[in-house]
This record gives sequence, structure tokens and C-alpha cells, in this order.
Amino acid sequence: MSAIAVEVYRSMGLNDFEYGRILELLGREPTLTELGMFAVMWSEHCGYKYSRPVLAYFAKYKEAMEGDGLENAGIVDIGDGLGITMKIESHNHPSAVEPYQGAATGVGGIIRDIFTMGARPIASLNSLRFGPIRDGEAAPEVVKRNRYLFSRVVAGIGGYGNCVGVPTVGGEVSFHPRYSGNPLVNAMSVGLVRMDEIATAGAGGIGNPVIYMGSATGRDGIHGATFASDALGEDNEAKRPNVQIGDPFAEKLLIEATLEALKTGAVHSIQDMGAAGLTCSTIEMSSKGGVGMDINLDLVPARENDMSGYELMLSESQERMLAVAHSGREQEVVNVFHKWGIHAVVIGTVTDDGVVTIKRHGEVIAQVNPKLLTDECPTYTTASEVPDYFIQSGEFKVATVPQADLKDSLLKLLASPNLASRRWVFEQYDQEVQTQTALGPNEADGAVIAPRGTQRGLSFSVDGNGRWVYLHPYVGGQLAVCEAARNVACTGALPTAITDGLNYGNPQWPHIYWQFDQSVRGIADAAEALGTPVISGNVSFYNESDLGEVLPTPLIGMLGVLECASDRKPSKVTGVNLAAVLVYYGRETLLEQGLGASSYLAEIHGIEDGRPLAPNLDLERNLCNFLAAAAKQNLYVAAHDSSEGGFAFALAEMCATSPCGVVANTDGKAFANRDRLDARWFGEVPGQVILAVDEQNLGAIEVIATSNSLEFERFGTFSDDNRWFNVDNIEIETSMLSEVYEGALPSVMSGK
Repeated sequence: MSAIAVEVYRSMGLNDFEYGRILELLGREPTLTELGMFAVMWSEHCGYKYSRPVLAYFAKYKEAMEGDGLENAGIVDIGDGLGITMKIESHNHPSAVEPYQGAATGVGGIIRDIFTMGARPIASLNSLRFGPIRDGEAAPEVVKRNRYLFSRVVAGIGGYGNCVGVPTVGGEVSFHPRYSGNPLVNAMSVGLVRMDEIATAGAGGIGNPVIYMGSATGRDGIHGATFASDALGEDNEAKRPNVQIGDPFAEKLLIEATLEALKTGAVHSIQDMGAAGLTCSTIEMSSKGGVGMDINLDLVPARENDMSGYELMLSESQERMLAVAHSGREQEVVNVFHKWGIHAVVIGTVTDDGVVTIKRHGEVIAQVNPKLLTDECPTYTTASEVPDYFIQSGEFKVATVPQADLKDSLLKLLASPNLASRRWVFEQYDQEVQTQTALGPNEADGAVIAPRGTQRGLSFSVDGNGRWVYLHPYVGGQLAVCEAARNVACTGALPTAITDGLNYGNPQWPHIYWQFDQSVRGIADAAEALGTPVISGNVSFYNESDLGEVLPTPLIGMLGVLECASDRKPSKVTGVNLAAVLVYYGRETLLEQGLGASSYLAEIHGIEDGRPLAPNLDLERNLCNFLAAAAKQNLYVAAHDSSEGGFAFALAEMCATSPCGVVANTDGKAFANRDRLDARWFGEVPGQVILAVDEQNLGAIEVIATSNSLEFERFGTFSDDNRWFNVDNIEIETSMLSEVYEGALPSVMSGK
């Protein structure tokens, strides 16, 4: 066998040390197919070689890695014999190159992770980041490209999600110059499963047949996992073949066929063919089960007859699954898939030799111990370095910033693409399919699903703020968890579990590894304090382009559970003369009065400096407990947390979307430690929630707040027969608030 040239393995993403390690593990030169298999399984996307040491901060991840290993997605027992499985995953690089298919296949891939667990997908969410889309904020060609990426990504999410029959019920989108050239597209999926019907990915049963199910394999997406583990560059267009092509109608059939086949009891184990395709599924299933497999690629359904074994093993064609059936029952599985018009072919058997053997045209083209690919991937730690900008952010003085006009500033914040209504986005998504959506986008801080078969309600939110994390990674990580928890708690749900999407630049750069390490530590500490374990997630590195790396952007997908779905609470205010109440925790001093790292500084003054306020984790948990308890007793009408944009922005949002009016002031104890009016209006202070409350419930609310060590203050009155926003005697018609808030994104995207 001839030696493999250096440029060959380097082109696959392997470095010299890793190739040497492969030679050492195998005791020989690898075949080309084996080399490709090692390359994708040892990519950052699959092998987590830079992130694995840091992910050990998460108790559940550490437990899985030291125990039986990770499944496709985590599961939470919500009672009534039911479990929720959920996961978030990035599709950043494919979306930068081919935004429609990149986003669409991101949705399809994460949905497969859910139903391969035996769960029916019941909800999708997403979190998106793009460069500036407003004229004048970047060069005209950059703005035009960002608008194109934004519109096509949203179209791809809607095009796939709407056809596959899973409602897209929530999400978020932000814009910043650092995302130009490298958008972030993170898709989240949620499924419902009976706890006694959970499927596993661990292969087993010597002699059991291995079944290929789903669409035929093509040449699209080859080395997609390697592509996702490298920086984007000038050859982006040349990488277009690395992007998979999705078929949502095939996926819909695949969902139904898979769930039906699992109910027959004939399936021993199952996994989707996601990143690394047939390589990932054969290797991971064998490794997890401690067995081997003999696979005959001649039996794999292929779109083209001349595909090589290398191509068949590395293709990431969509809508495909791999299952191990119980011996003698394989025809039951095949029959189910054929009934749905889907390929189902026995392509191999489970063996007792602990080796995965791959044949093509009668020749063995790969023969490896799967543990070498799953357990021997090298891990790296970069020496962290605290960047100069972080030190400088601690020296920021808000006193150097002049106070801007409050009314003008509020209207500008409402018109900002980062804060304005997302109606332009979510109206392109089907939120009602499956008819279980109880609260959708623009109706509440979190999306609420009321699944059939239980009285329980499920609340979901996705949150993250790259600017907060950039200016203080540890605090920013904590805030992402607290914000997501607060959002589901505002709907009346108790925060229960987390899935995270971690998006960063090149981990080999010391300051980026520091950002990653510090923010993940912040997430882990907050998750532990709030009792919301991280049960699944995804890491995406090398998010950078010729314009530099993206902001460090960890995203938190939060699950909240309501004992009764009918207890859910919106953010919209309905009613006359309702008390406007702020529930919060006080602090003796406020770092720069909450204006550090704020949207107000960025949008109004063009300053991104200072540091975000750190949350009090114990009291954040108390706040969530309070909201869930008060909702259960039906003590408030609506709730909305004060976060990005600050108190006045949150209040204006409630008025703009309800619509209702409010008369309020900021001269109470909640604002006593902020001597600037702009800080009272726009300071971003964690741990504050605005409630609309019936007068007769004020006493009961205060009792629950006090018992949770929270402060409680009435600051005004809501009324849906009043059409004015009046705070500190500054008045704005609510119709103007609505017009600005709802019209911002459509205006920008139409080029007006």
C-alpha cells in the first residue's frame, strides 16, 4: 500500500500529529476510506477535541462521558410517564455558503436527532445571527449580502419546517458587524416520548441485521463535518458541494415510518446519519454497544451508480437512518418503511469481533476498531489569555457618556433590528401545525405547548447575548441561562433543563479559548444554581471570516414545565386599571447603573464598552419559583422580563404588542440607586420582571415575593382603554410605539 501524501490528510483537516497517531493506533497505513473516516470522526464537529475538556464543567456531560456515553439528545422526565428530549445544533458554515439549504438541513438534522430517540417532534425553535442589515452600518455590498443571508436562512427554516409538519414556535435573531461573513444558524428541536419507549443508539445482538433506511445516498455533503470544523475563506463557493440538500417531505415520511417501526419492537437500536453520514452511524453505534459490524456498501441505495466506497461512507445526504433489528424480525422493519415509500435495505450484520469492516465490490476498503475513532480522538487545551479589551472594559465610566433624550432613545431602540418585533420572521413559519401551540411568538416571553395526553404544559425559550459575553464571558454565560429561565418562568413554567449551542471563533487563539472556557464555566455555574442541568448541546468553533471572528455566542435553549397548561401566562396585557408591578431584587450598588454593555450605549451612543451586571443566582432561582407559584394561583394577568433595552423598553414592548397604555414613574425604591434617568429607563438589570396584576391580588403577590426574598413594588397602572405610554411624565401614543416596533424589520428588508 502506497503512503498517503501529506497534502491529502491535511486537506481532510488532519494535522501531522493526528496522522502519526492514526498510524500508531492502526499499526499500518490507513486506506483512503479509513483516513476519511478518521478525519470526520476526529473533526471538532464530531470529536470535540478542543471543547471536551471544558464541557466537563457540565455535570451531565461529564457523567455521560465517564459512563455509557452520550445519546443523540438528552431526555427529561416530566411526569405522567412522559419525557421531553431536546437538542440545539449549529449549521453555520453551510448557511454562509448556501443559506437556504444550510438552514433547511440544519432543521432536518436536529429533528432526526429527536425522533431517533423514539420521540415525536413537537416543536422547533431557532437562534440566528447576521451582520448589519441597515444602510450605512457597513459597506453597501456587505449590507446587501447580510440581507440576502437573513432572508434566505429564514426562508430555508420556514420552507423545511412548514413542510415537515413540526411547528416553529420561537426563537431569536440579532445583528452585529462581527457576524458579517459568518452568520450563526442554530436550530433547536423538541420531542415528546413515553419513558418506557426510549430508543437507544447502542448496537448489540451478535448476528443482528443492520438496516439502511431513508433517502438514497448522493455526493452532497461529503466532508461536511470537516467543513464545519474549519474557518471560512475566499474559497467558500468551492465548498458548496459540502452543503447537504434537504427534502422535508421525505423527512416527514421518515418520521412516521421510524416511529411506527419502533413500536413494533423489532428495532434493537437506531441512529440518524447526520454529520459524517454512514461513518458516524456505523462507528458510533458499534462503539457504544461494544460490538463490530460487517457492512456491504454494494447494498446501499445510491443516487449514482459510480459512487466510490469513500463517497458512500462520507456523504452527508439527508433524511437517512441506520438501525439494528432483532434477528429474524428485520422484515417487519423493512415492511413498515416500504409501506411509507422509503428505502429499507439490510446492508450488514452485527459482529462479535469489535471491528467495523466495510466492503465495496467485494474488497475490504476499511477495517477499524470503532473505539479508535470515538475514544482516541486527541484533545487539546490552548493556554488562555485575558485580552486587553476585557481589562479596559472594567475601567469604563458611564459618567463620560451624556444623557440622551429619553423619548427619542426609546423610539430608536424600538426601531433597532436587534430589538424590534420579529413578526417579519415568525410569520414565515407555521406555528400552529399539530394544534398544540398554546402561546406562540409575540404572545409571551416563552413559547408554550399544550401536548395531548397530559395536562402539563411545556414552555421553551432560546436566549443569548454576544455583546454581554464578549465584554464579560463568565457573567455573560450566567446571564444567558438566567434570561432563558426567566422567559419560561414568565409564562408560569418552572425552568427544568437546558440544551446549549456554543458558537466561537478559532479555539487555538488564546483569547478565544479564554472566552470559551469562561463563558461555559458561567453557564455551568448558573445551570447548577438554578437546578436546570445541561442535558445536550453542540459546539461550533472556527466561526470567523476575513472580517475576523464572531462575538462569542453561547445560546441557551430552556425547557420549563407547567403542572397545568391552562395556568400559562402571556406577556400581553388585557384588562382595565391593572396594577403595574415590578418584582426584583435590590442591590446596594449598581455597576455603572446597569448601562455597561447595554443596548442603549450601543444603539444610541455607538459605544460597546463596560461590563454587564452579574445576576444573583440564588435570587434568580427564587424569582422563577415565585413566578411559577403565582401563575399556578392565577395571581397575575401578564408578565414580561426586563432585559435587553432595559425597563422602559420592556414596558413599551408590552404596550406596543397588547396594545394597552400605562401611567408609571421611576421614582421608587427599585430605581433609587440609579441617579441618571437614562439608567432608570435603559439600564439592563438582571432579575426584574414586570407584572400586570388585578388590584385584589396585590397582597397575595407580595406575600409570595417576600417569602422568596424578593422585593415588590407597584410603579404604575396598565389599562387597555388607555392609548398612552406615560412614564415620568414623558408621553408617547401607543399606536406610535406599535408602528415603530412592528414596522422596523419589514422596512429594512424592503430597502425603504
